[in-house]
Order: sequence, then C-alpha cells, then structure tokens
Amino acid sequence: MMLNRVHVKLPGMLELRHFKLIAAVADTGSLAAASRQLHLTSSALSHQLRDAEERLGVQLFQRRQRRLLLTGSGETLLLSARRVLSEVAHAEALCRENPQDDLLRLSTGCYTVYGWLPPILGRWQAEHPRVELRIVLEATRQPLGALLNGELDLALTTDVPRQARLAQTALFTDELRLVVPEHHPLARRSHVTAQDLVSEQLLTYAAPREQLDIFTRVFWPAGLEPRRVSPVPLTEALIELVRGGIGVTALPEWMLPAERHGLHTVRLTPRGIRRRWSAVTRASRQRPAPLTHFIQLLRERFTRQGKAENRLID
Repeated sequence: MMLNRVHVKLPGMLELRHFKLIAAVADTGSLAAASRQLHLTSSALSHQLRDAEERLGVQLFQRRQRRLLLTGSGETLLLSARRVLSEVAHAEALCRENPQDDLLRLSTGCYTVYGWLPPILGRWQAEHPRVELRIVLEATRQPLGALLNGELDLALTTDVPRQARLAQTALFTDELRLVVPEHHPLARRSHVTAQDLVSEQLLTYAAPREQLDIFTRVFWPAGLEPRRVSPVPLTEALIELVRGGIGVTALPEWMLPAERHGLHTVRLTPRGIRRRWSAVTRASRQRPAPLTHFIQLLRERFTRQGKAENRLID
C-alpha cells in the first residue's frame, strides 16, 4: 500500500533550507544563480521562497531590474540566517574532525591487559565524564582491521601498522617466555628452541596460529610444527593447566600471577622473543582530546609502574 507524503506547514518556523535559500539569493541576486549554487531548480527555490514568506507573513525580497533585493524584513532575517548557517557549518566540521568524541572504543591484542585498566579509567573519566569508554572484545584478535574499518578508536597491540592511515605511539616492550611446571626437564635450560618443544603438549590461546607468536616467531622460522596443541580461551586457565603439569605455554612475565608456586619460565630461542606494544589509532592531524589523554595515561602507567620485563621504548 502506498502512503501519501504529507507536508505540514508550521507558521512562523523556518527550516535550514530556508536560511540557505535566503543567504544564496542575497549573495547572487537571483533565483537562477542561487539554484546553481544550491544545486536545485529555480522552480524548487521559488516554491521554497514562497513557503518561507507564507510562514513568516512578510515579503523577504522585491524584484528591481531583474534582481531580487532584500526588504527590511529580509535584511533582518539574513543576519540570523548567516549566524545559523555559520554555527551549523562549524558543528559539522567538528563532527568530521572528531568523530564520536563522546565515545572511545578500545581493544587490545591480549585479554589480560584489561586487568590494569580500572585505575587508568578512573583518572581518565574524572576529566572526561561525558565520554564513554567501550571495550570491543570481538576486535581483540584483529584490532588493526577494526581500526581501518572504523569500528575502533584505539588498539593496544604488538602488531606493526603498515598502513599510512594508522599511527602508533610506543608504550613498552616485553619478552615472551616459555612457562613450564617447576620440575619440568626444560626448567633447567637457559633457553629452549622449537626442536625442544615439538614433542611437548603446547597450550595456546584459542586463536588462529598466524596470530600467535609462538608459531610465527619460534616454530615456523625453524620449519617445525608442534605435535600436540590444545587451545585454551583464558590466561588464568593456561596458567593453572601448566601448574598442574598438563602442558607448557608461552606468556610474558607480567601476565603471570604474583604467586608463582609450581611455575618456572625459560627464554625462547637463544636471543629471546621480544615484542613491542603500541597504542595505534587512525592517522589524523589532530586526535580528539579524550583519546590523546587516554594514551598519555597509558604511557605514564608504563613509565611509573612497568611490570617485570616491561620497559618504555625511547
């Protein structure tokens, strides 16, 4: 069923299109020229002008020698029209430069880092009480793609952005270590290689192998694959399974609990596997103030309270 579109005229109330019309006609002197400026037909503008005059009950323009000149009422309205259009243009520019500045969407390359967010969040929200921080868990494994798609504002990740549309701020480095039960034969080694781990029960995060450093930086460069791999969804579960002698895993020291009874860590490869964490955003000439402040607090946190192997990148 087709519904007829009904246009209700409200006496005394003009719309933004009326203000644009008045300013354009005043600047150009004719409906024909104004129509080219506004990309509308002269007929459409003529109807808009008549509509505006009917709503106000006054004449806004009078024709003199093929030009439309403002009446006294038109002059008064033009001043208001220019102020309104200027404010609207300014607001639109701010929205384009600072999209969703009332919302900061965050994700990280690791679920465990959310443990230290509350203190930072408390300080940040005290200064930006109207801005909501939303943690986007579904972007944890592919934060850079979510940034490029406009689904995320800030990613804390070890991934290196290779897109000119992304910008990064260095935060800290950590070292990925092999975590084993304290009486495991590998616990006595100064380091382990991929060959040493092939026959071990490897516990990993439940993520594609190409997103796990233990594969991309240990096994695959050596041309090897572990024989037994068990995906585990949570860091706490990984640690407790290792503590119970079920297998081994790869984590940085700062993810381990303060109470490490039953656990031991060993360097992976002779030189170690170090990772650089960064705060990555979409490239912009000017970041929104809430986003800039949040990154500043992150840097302060890692400078002041860097965990075990963390150190600030110069």
